[in-house]
Amino acid sequence: MMNESNERIVVKKPLSMQAKKYSGKVMIIAFIAFVLILTYTPIIVMALTSFSTDPLGYRLNGVTTEWYQKLFDNGDLRDSIVFTLEITFLSTIISTIFGTLSTIGINSLNLKAKRRFIILNNIPILNADIVTAAFLLVIFQIISIVIRVNVISNYSFITTLIAHVLFSTPYVVLSVMPKLSKDNSLFDAAMDLGCSPYKSLFKVIIPSISSGIFSGALLAFTMSIDDFIITYFVSASNDNFSTWIYGNLKTLRNGQWNQACAYNTVLMFITFTAIIVYQLATNRKKVEK
Repeated sequence: MMNESNERIVVKKPLSMQAKKYSGKVMIIAFIAFVLILTYTPIIVMALTSFSTDPLGYRLNGVTTEWYQKLFDNGDLRDSIVFTLEITFLSTIISTIFGTLSTIGINSLNLKAKRRFIILNNIPILNADIVTAAFLLVIFQIISIVIRVNVISNYSFITTLIAHVLFSTPYVVLSVMPKLSKDNSLFDAAMDLGCSPYKSLFKVIIPSISSGIFSGALLAFTMSIDDFIITYFVSASNDNFSTWIYGNLKTLRNGQWNQACAYNTVLMFITFTAIIVYQLATNRKKVEK
């Protein structure tokens, strides 16, 4: 008689297959650990330096918060931080607005024109910073000759702001475009339901691509706040934080390096906090839906 029992037959894998699977997992974990260590070690060292009592920041002899308290006592460092934050926030706001509106306009074109504009948008992203910086320098020099005023020296804030907006806007377009391309009928549907073009834009389109706008703004913020090459070329009379570090790298003493690390630590903490809060809020919305 045939055995009609429902006993489960367990087939054991050969030891060689189990060993390969285990070694594969170990390699993946080791690779991820290596990447994390390589990525976060400079951040950890920077944070430790900001709390070090050593005024040169090379040794961790003790722990102190003195450098955070003296962060704005250094006039040149304070001015560079203020200049950096002003340029960064203004360029982020302007490039986010320009990039979002440009993306909406590009998305409304036919497929052939849309592809051409996307290629044009990607060229500044792929272009080397030194080429962009040299091009902007030439443009500002030509304007200086035409109006007979040294634009870079006299309007350093404006030239730096223009430069940062120009190289940040393509990143916003690159972030918003995938979100906008998911559903091209939202605007038409809103118009059919009686919304005006203005209401359709601000009540339907922008809320639906808000995550892409935030990602683009974060990219623009990141690209602007630590830019060195372009700022070095187009800003003659003002230093942002990176150009200040470059100009004073050989003469940093009396805790200046520790103060610079303190600024970077505060900035990193704020950035991480903003990303975590945004991610938690996004996940909560998904759960509620």
